[in-house]
Amino acid sequence: MPDPSSRSTADFLLEGLNELGIDVLFCNFGTDHAPIIEELARRRAHGERAPAIVRCPHESTAAHMAAGYALATGRGQGVLVHVDAGTANASMAMHNLFRSRIPVLLMAGKAPYTSCGELKGSRDNYVHFIQEPFDQGSLVRPYVKWEWTLPSGVVVKEALRRAHSVMHSEPRGPAYLMLPRETLTETWAPEAVPSYPQDRYGPNEPGGVDPALAERLAERLLAAERPILLTAYGGRNARTSAQIERLAALAGIRVFEPNAVNNIAHDGPNFCGFQPGPALARADLGLLVDVDVPWFPRDAAPAPDSFWAQIDVDVLKGESPLWNFPSHQRLQGDSARVLEQLADAVEQRRTPSFDAAVRARNDAIAAEREAARQRARQQAERRGEHGQVNPHYLFAELGRRLAPDDIVFNEAVRNSPALNAQLPRPRPGTLVRVGGGGLGASGAMALGARLADPGRLAVQVVGDGSFYLNNPCSVFAVSQQYGLPILSIVIDNGGWSAVKESTLRVYPDGAAKASDDFEAALPGADFAPVAHAFGGHGERVDDPGAVPAALDRCLEAVRGGRSALLHVRISSM
Repeated sequence: MPDPSSRSTADFLLEGLNELGIDVLFCNFGTDHAPIIEELARRRAHGERAPAIVRCPHESTAAHMAAGYALATGRGQGVLVHVDAGTANASMAMHNLFRSRIPVLLMAGKAPYTSCGELKGSRDNYVHFIQEPFDQGSLVRPYVKWEWTLPSGVVVKEALRRAHSVMHSEPRGPAYLMLPRETLTETWAPEAVPSYPQDRYGPNEPGGVDPALAERLAERLLAAERPILLTAYGGRNARTSAQIERLAALAGIRVFEPNAVNNIAHDGPNFCGFQPGPALARADLGLLVDVDVPWFPRDAAPAPDSFWAQIDVDVLKGESPLWNFPSHQRLQGDSARVLEQLADAVEQRRTPSFDAAVRARNDAIAAEREAARQRARQQAERRGEHGQVNPHYLFAELGRRLAPDDIVFNEAVRNSPALNAQLPRPRPGTLVRVGGGGLGASGAMALGARLADPGRLAVQVVGDGSFYLNNPCSVFAVSQQYGLPILSIVIDNGGWSAVKESTLRVYPDGAAKASDDFEAALPGADFAPVAHAFGGHGERVDDPGAVPAALDRCLEAVRGGRSALLHVRISSM
């Protein structure tokens, strides 16, 4: 007779997720999840707590929604997908999350390993025989910090805690746990499956550095005449953004955000834009703060005698086989704390002559900032013509309608410079793109952010080529089912401009240019009906004069609880 108090591994799995603080499971279910589905139903029937379920028609939607939720809350959530097939569909998202330092627990079933009914959960379907590769974990192994196959339900809570602690330890990133169906059906007495509380088994917390190292860099900074700072992830933590502003004003540092992944505050007095350009070659001291690709070495280089210091939780970039940016001094730790130490050391050593030099630099920076703002205003004044809306004008109109806390997910690709120029977000974490190279993230990330913070407007800005890769039917289906209205703006230039421009960079006078044939054109389409199909508002705009009213109608729909899609035709690539 089985012990009536025994419970299944699947039940302990759900309880363990509760204990981790995982509130939501973003799911694409399959035959391997039968034990989990059964326990979810049983828990609901008995009023027992379980993570909320968000069913996603595509795995990429599920994983990127979890990413958006984690960005908004700082807490990684769970993603549940189907064996090797679901893992393969989620693998691009894992690449994006890994390179973006976003914690998510990806869980996948494994095909049953028994065939003749030897254990509960044995194979009973065709796919169970063909969805068992030799190495399922290899599908995402390059893009996760930890992966394992659960061998027994007796360690399910221990495995969950380990995955959770690893994925939340800096640099953060995804973890992957595989769950065989027979293992999920095992039963255990409650005392056999202990809990692992966070206060004893939680993630590491990076701190500052040896004060002597901060003091050494402070002496360098006090002697510098043309210091610059480059960051990409500084907006992940509002404290880091604030300390960048503090140090920059204190020491007269020009701040740039090349390849912005998660924005710092752009209204700080020392923020100088997104392209270091000439400042890179002139700088005598540079700070690399939470940045993976500060510039493209083929196109730019720092002065040979300049001094470079790196401040990051991951100064060696161990997951990149090659990383060839200069770093004379590496300070590994929490960037906010290290910058605070550095600023304190500079304040303690500042002199009247240093302060005078800083005032002169800050005055010059203020003049440069005003000139940049004037250029942006002039670019936005040209509205374009029918069928060729100027993206600068479009983004300026959007910017006038955004509140400081509204969050924009940028997947505009080659139109990102225009977006950055016209949407200088005033607060950190309100302009986001993935640090990876996988397209198709922005829509689902906007959904995840909206789920985490329903009072905040979430905006997807996406090129037409990227829009296809967003699995838009899946995104808008989730929006409708769970009442998560977002604003999607599709910037349509008729193809993959990045492909064309890449070809021209390598072969500027080649045959592709001569024939104007870059294998990058996409068929013309009207994307607005995608929103209509799922109860949303959609419209297409070709006339620049119609842009303001169209934006107003779309925002009105979102505020009324429906997603809106604005398809804007800009100049052809």
